[in-house]
Amino acid sequence: MEFAHVGVVGAGVMGRGVAQSLAQAGCHVVLVDVESGILERARLEVATNLKFAAMFDPAVRAVSHSAILDRIESTTDYERLAAAEFLIENATESWTVKQRIYPKLDRICREDCVLAANTSAISITRLASLTGREDRVIGMHFMNPVPQKRFVEVIKGARGSDATTEAARRFLRQMGKEAIVVKDAPGFVSNRVLMLAINEAIAIVEADIATPANVDRIFVECLAHKMGPLATADLIGLDTVLRSLDVLYESYNDTKYQACPLLKRMVASGRHGRKSGRGFFDYTVKGFADGRENADPELLLDGHSRISG
Repeated sequence: MEFAHVGVVGAGVMGRGVAQSLAQAGCHVVLVDVESGILERARLEVATNLKFAAMFDPAVRAVSHSAILDRIESTTDYERLAAAEFLIENATESWTVKQRIYPKLDRICREDCVLAANTSAISITRLASLTGREDRVIGMHFMNPVPQKRFVEVIKGARGSDATTEAARRFLRQMGKEAIVVKDAPGFVSNRVLMLAINEAIAIVEADIATPANVDRIFVECLAHKMGPLATADLIGLDTVLRSLDVLYESYNDTKYQACPLLKRMVASGRHGRKSGRGFFDYTVKGFADGRENADPELLLDGHSRISG
């Protein structure tokens, strides 16, 4: 195995998904976060996700879940990343947060370690400038849920080397995934387009043109998308969507990226999507499937005033 020891920074939804995928691939993972409680919840979530995946995937059912979990070392000590051969950073989508992390990683990680940023909007070139290894910093935009997604948007920074891009391809193949490589620009390809679609879908709901269920149904039933934009937003996390739009607006100074007021009100009220139990759809209802069923009519149809408090 080329990359046997991998560092993962951030144990939120994306970080624990990355850690799970790496552990399933046989890697020893050092998972770092600032709070032990976050790490404990991440471990429980990975265990739950493995049990759920085993119901549908014979390959997951055939392996020892305890062995997979044993490959994930959880710690609040960044120094434990010193032996990592490849590192994936999954911290909050905030420049203020990330700019404190990269100088620390640059100091701790071995010289040949590639630093991969799992970011949805922040410039890879800008992140690389925080280090003394600009040629060995690359973007890896994983999609949620990470274990189920085969393809990854890989972003080559302005000073990124071809050798680093090739190492990223090999690393992802080791995880059973494939890279789609693009050039660096805030939002890259996926979120520069997707966040506009989500924001406009939210504006349609706020204008009372259609309910969230019908907005998404048009995309699923008429356009053959697997998920509608609002269910996708709930899956990503509405707080993450808002931060991504803010980064895009700051980066391009273009009003088309200004977040819809309804999105801001929902985030402020704690309705962040699946992870909080409610967003545009109610995920507390037993048997909820995919964002098109069991919607909370009070929240979805006439809930604007309620969302705003």
